[in-house]
Amino acid sequence: MEQLSAFAMNTIEGLSFLFIFVVGSVLAWIVILYVIDRFQTKSTLRRNYPVLARFRYIFEHMGEFFRQYFFAHDREEMPFNRAERSWAYRAAKNVDSTIAFGSSRDVRLPGTVYFVNCPFPTLSSEAAEPIEVTVGPYCPKPYKTASLFNISGMSYGAISIPAVRALSHGAKMAGVWMNTGEGGLSPYHLEGGADIVFQIGTAKFGVRKKEGGFDEKKLKEVAAHDAVKMFEIKLSQGAKPGKGGILPGAKVNAEIAAIRGLEIGQDAISPNRHPEVNTITDLLDMIAHVREVTGKPVGIKAVIGAYGWIETLCEEINRRGIESAPDFFTVDSADGGTGAAPMSLIDNVGIPIKESLPLVVDLLKKHRLRDRIRICASGKLINPSEAAWAFCAGADFVNSARGYMFALGCIQALQCNRNTCPTGITTHNRKLQYGLDPKDKATRVMHYAQNMQKELSIIAHSCGVADPRQLQRKHARIVLATGQSVSMDDLYPEPEVLAQVA
Repeated sequence: MEQLSAFAMNTIEGLSFLFIFVVGSVLAWIVILYVIDRFQTKSTLRRNYPVLARFRYIFEHMGEFFRQYFFAHDREEMPFNRAERSWAYRAAKNVDSTIAFGSSRDVRLPGTVYFVNCPFPTLSSEAAEPIEVTVGPYCPKPYKTASLFNISGMSYGAISIPAVRALSHGAKMAGVWMNTGEGGLSPYHLEGGADIVFQIGTAKFGVRKKEGGFDEKKLKEVAAHDAVKMFEIKLSQGAKPGKGGILPGAKVNAEIAAIRGLEIGQDAISPNRHPEVNTITDLLDMIAHVREVTGKPVGIKAVIGAYGWIETLCEEINRRGIESAPDFFTVDSADGGTGAAPMSLIDNVGIPIKESLPLVVDLLKKHRLRDRIRICASGKLINPSEAAWAFCAGADFVNSARGYMFALGCIQALQCNRNTCPTGITTHNRKLQYGLDPKDKATRVMHYAQNMQKELSIIAHSCGVADPRQLQRKHARIVLATGQSVSMDDLYPEPEVLAQVA
């Protein structure tokens, strides 16, 4: 008994000492923070309310996460709400995507798109595989593909090695293409054997001379890879039109620096346009040059703002000859995404895809170039409904970056620019990358692409057509401010085609 009593007394004394130590340490830290806050001059709140003001910053930071998980309704969060993300997660995991009881979507909101089912939908026996499309018919090596929903530009550097690997292998398994982004071609892009679209940004990373301009030798080296099917000249990007790509120096390690031609730790900031392209003539000359050197299809990517230049482009193409046209046009959107962009651009510049895509399609039709130039739609199209709308509007392909990021496990933590991505996608911190298993995520990428095609086909069959590329504007209706809907065919009537130039 005496031994037990002694043990109990020692335990109580030990706990008491630990309690006093912890309380003393906390009080000491409070005193230190009080002194720091009271005499610093950078923050008015901390100077006036030492220590207490720090809780404001904690709550402000945690508010993003509390809103996302506890307070935001399924359909109200931005940039992607919970319902949109949940579909992408379920599609990537290949689990049941059906829902019960009724839709939580408010179909009365202006701009809402819904599709017009027909009385005699397409039977399973009448369904068809997606139509194969040829890009670059005038090239020595045209590209033929039936893919519908491809991986948009994400540079190695902006995203991690495990993420690039997962996308490469997943794209191959799903039969979709993968865009390199403007950061150049890495071994990880090629590792999975997927079809690759090499993007040429304004800094020409991966195909440039040190002093600037194209390095033809490097262009030929990239084109020599059988996996590289097309080249995309980026004029502007969705979230930051008028601003070049931004990769913070914290992400520029030795390998990325070697691929891009930079110094380790140097910020990778691209010019806001190609310095040598001042006119439409210069642009077509660049397209012709890259096509001649590589022998492969060459297209352009642009966010639409002012669009008179597209008229001029079409006129110059028809003057030179139809073979001079870009082989494809990626229409990016003001509601596109990025790893880092000024808020002044991401919030305020460019036309959203719902307006710009029909506009570009109609301008090409007007100048008799729609069949020559293939259209890729890009910008916040991560669910079947948005992608189906794009096909109704006239797209040949839909490209997505953030949708595939959700397939990789992105939780919309909004930390892409900080090298602190908690899911390992947009960070080079190996501890954070540890949780991203490329093999598992490649399977999710495949399932996401396959389920997107499956549900696109479901919508198409409901509208009475055999595959999504047969969707037309008459198959979609858009809700107006009055609460009534109008056929997309009436909202965007067929343009008057210009007479054939002799």
